[in-house]
Amino acid sequence: MKKRIIDIAFIALGAFIFALAINLFVIPNELGEGGVTGVTIILFYVWQLSPGLMNLVINAFLLIVGYKFLDKTTTIYTILAVAFNSFFLHLTADWRIDSSEIMINTIFGGLFTGVGIGLIIRAGGTTAGTVILARIANKYLDWNISYGLLFFDLIVAFSSYFIIGAQSLMLTVVMLYIGTKTMDFIIEGLNPKKAVMIISAQQDKIAEKVITVMDRGVTVLSGHGYYTKTPKEVLYIVISKQEVSVLKKIVKAADPNAFITIHDVRDVFGEGFLELSK
Repeated sequence: MKKRIIDIAFIALGAFIFALAINLFVIPNELGEGGVTGVTIILFYVWQLSPGLMNLVINAFLLIVGYKFLDKTTTIYTILAVAFNSFFLHLTADWRIDSSEIMINTIFGGLFTGVGIGLIIRAGGTTAGTVILARIANKYLDWNISYGLLFFDLIVAFSSYFIIGAQSLMLTVVMLYIGTKTMDFIIEGLNPKKAVMIISAQQDKIAEKVITVMDRGVTVLSGHGYYTKTPKEVLYIVISKQEVSVLKKIVKAADPNAFITIHDVRDVFGEGFLELSK
């Protein structure tokens, strides 16, 4: 119950920040957006229809069509996210900020959008619309959610060309890219990890130091050289980004000729890291 309350609080906060992005930075500067919000903004520019109301109507339709692609909890959280989004879009419709520098507004519009949607997705919800499509692509095509969302959002954004013009469209693309990178950080990058593979004649010394000094587990993989067929043991270790320098010092002290590869890791679940959830 406590986790669910926290998730709902993050969804509400994310929806509020997203609404600020639209009403403080996007609409006053006649920029576009992606997804359903982009469609509602076009409708606002052309017919002055309320983005909050149209967001609710269009997303309600998409939820009816696409709910089967989401699990029960995600569906509930998405309904809450859509409701919060529509409410905060209406609540902040007349809010303004004293800034006339278009590039600054574009950057902050992207930052606020990325943080807002990122918090909602991280809590387990979606903002419906193209986020549903991005989740479907993630589930069946293993696409990164952030980049899947960017792909679908760009389709909507480019369709606004005839309404907002070339310059505003280019600024919108910049804003969407900033939003995607920000969202990626919120969803996946708060606790970056590195996977390290080490081939060394002194693997026992290295493994012992990693366990005792760094308090990290070590997995030993069996391998062999392709040409020599000589058996080799490969150490596999997952550590935080901040621990890389410590590991390098341990390896260098034990075997300066060791072969090391370091890889970025997007998600790490299991003992010592994040709990594996549904």
